[in-house]
Amino acid sequence: MRDFAVAPPAVSPLTGGLADSVFETAARTPTLAVLARRRAPGSATWDEVTAVELRDEVVDLAKGFVASGISPGHRVAIMARTRYEWTVLSYALWAVGAEVVPVYPTSSRDQVEWILRDSACVGVVVEDEQSVMTVGSVCATLPRLRHVWQLDTGALDALARRGEYVPVTTVDSLRRIVLPDSTAVIAYTSGTSGRPLGCALSHRSLASPCDTLLAGWGQTAAPAGEQASVLAFLPFSHVYGLMIQGLCLRGGILMGHEPELGAESLSAALQSFRPTYLYAVPSVFEKIYKNFLRVAQEAGRGALFERAAETARDFAAAVERSRLGRGSGPGFDLRLQHALFERTVYRRLRAALGGRVHRATSGGSPLHRDLSLFYEGIGVYVHDGYGLTETSGGVTMQPLGRERSGTVGQALPGTDIRVADDGEILVRGPSVFQGYVNDEGATRAALRGGWLATGDLGFLDNDGYLTITGRKKDVIITSSGKSVAPAALEQRLRMHPLVHQAVVVGDNRPCVGALITLDPDFLAHWRGNLTLYGESREAREENALREEIARAVAAANSTVSRSESIRAFRILPQPFDQTNGLLTPSMKLRRDSIVRHYAAEIEAMYQARARLPRQAPTEEILSWDDADDVFR
Repeated sequence: MRDFAVAPPAVSPLTGGLADSVFETAARTPTLAVLARRRAPGSATWDEVTAVELRDEVVDLAKGFVASGISPGHRVAIMARTRYEWTVLSYALWAVGAEVVPVYPTSSRDQVEWILRDSACVGVVVEDEQSVMTVGSVCATLPRLRHVWQLDTGALDALARRGEYVPVTTVDSLRRIVLPDSTAVIAYTSGTSGRPLGCALSHRSLASPCDTLLAGWGQTAAPAGEQASVLAFLPFSHVYGLMIQGLCLRGGILMGHEPELGAESLSAALQSFRPTYLYAVPSVFEKIYKNFLRVAQEAGRGALFERAAETARDFAAAVERSRLGRGSGPGFDLRLQHALFERTVYRRLRAALGGRVHRATSGGSPLHRDLSLFYEGIGVYVHDGYGLTETSGGVTMQPLGRERSGTVGQALPGTDIRVADDGEILVRGPSVFQGYVNDEGATRAALRGGWLATGDLGFLDNDGYLTITGRKKDVIITSSGKSVAPAALEQRLRMHPLVHQAVVVGDNRPCVGALITLDPDFLAHWRGNLTLYGESREAREENALREEIARAVAAANSTVSRSESIRAFRILPQPFDQTNGLLTPSMKLRRDSIVRHYAAEIEAMYQARARLPRQAPTEEILSWDDADDVFR
């Protein structure tokens, strides 16, 4: 082993189950607002739900589950978007000792059948008629499935009525026998290759990162004297979303739910709910930045925004050097520029996020350093953390007052991290999962002497900061034997406003290539501002687009060695998404599927490059013949 980081002791261990926090908060501060729900779908008015009101709803549903025959150890799936009912249902199930199996509502029929059968669910909660039909089509293969509850037809009210005659003491008795090491969630991995595996997560493992983060960073969620608030929009079907829910309910943070992830819906929700803290994934922060740029350009202020963005990054980088003891901080001229843009630009950008967000957390994959510096420079510091399903969420966080952009921070208290000789990150701590359901072989392969082999690659610096460089299984080996980790190149490519997605390829090829999809909103804006004349406008537009993407490729190449650089690329007409099976429900790329799906395009890309004469790198990447015209 090369690197080893041992964290200080963690917080006090859990003594019961996750549902206890709902009951304890209600007893301690009954009138505290813990949830907020829209008065009507799409409404800008939010009604607060107090701790005692939530507890009573949880108890009513728990009684309904008992009356329906749900017992400790039974597994019940929740197949719904991020909505208020998800939270109430999960805590009601935990209150009676049941185990929650999250299922993405966009899952295919085969995925639903596999998860419900593999986890032996006795019940499933769905949102609408379409989901009922999906579950119904596989019921014949699910002999243990006895209940299907549909939210949009009043299932919660029906459950509450069914449990009216169950004594409250029954729920109390069941809740009190739930142990910290009892399984709380069976969370299925995204399944980027092969069938998804069910990760058994205990009440202790789910509570541990939440309690540690609240103890060390909870005070940063809102200004002093204000109640913190979080808009939950990431799927609760993913462990990141579950961690956000746990943080809010365990920390007395007001939580609202937004089920729609579209730009307009999310923007409207941020404006009306006005959170103090933002949790998102890098693609959301990238999209927000691109929207800022697009809106500025449409208003004729694109150059002003780009100067403001550059100043924000420079200012944040100088502040970072100062707090790390490596510099004196921003100089007079930079502080003056930053103050000017604060009055004219930055406060307006923060207003677009609701006006109260001053800190945020990014997770799911690494956040590009330039993007982190931009947000810090406009007054919203974004902590970049690291975790995975098998660790019940986060295992690292940026130390307060010593934040370092471009890394995912240091190990959480109570968690140990080390890096193996091949660069794989190993984790040990209270949040590590219990194992994979029905797959002892996979469990033994992942858990090695108490250490979880994450499959991620990275390194620890001398101060214990962890940097993620990619996934072990994603490393590309070119025909010359060069190993290339694609994550950094893909991340840099996505920084260009026109680039939506990027997949680096090159296994057994003479050089590295890239498949690129375009951001539809920014593409429309770019085309509208393109000044081209003559009858051949369409051909000129295609050439201009290829040249613009070639500049993005050249910028990405500037961050790596020549042997690792992208020497060929292909612009694809359609994005990777779940409907074509090229994205997981958690928005991760299914690389093997993408390579198979676009095998012909990849072959044509390399054939076109082989026909090009030898040129300097910049000339080579900017010279493409008709074979690379995907718009023909």
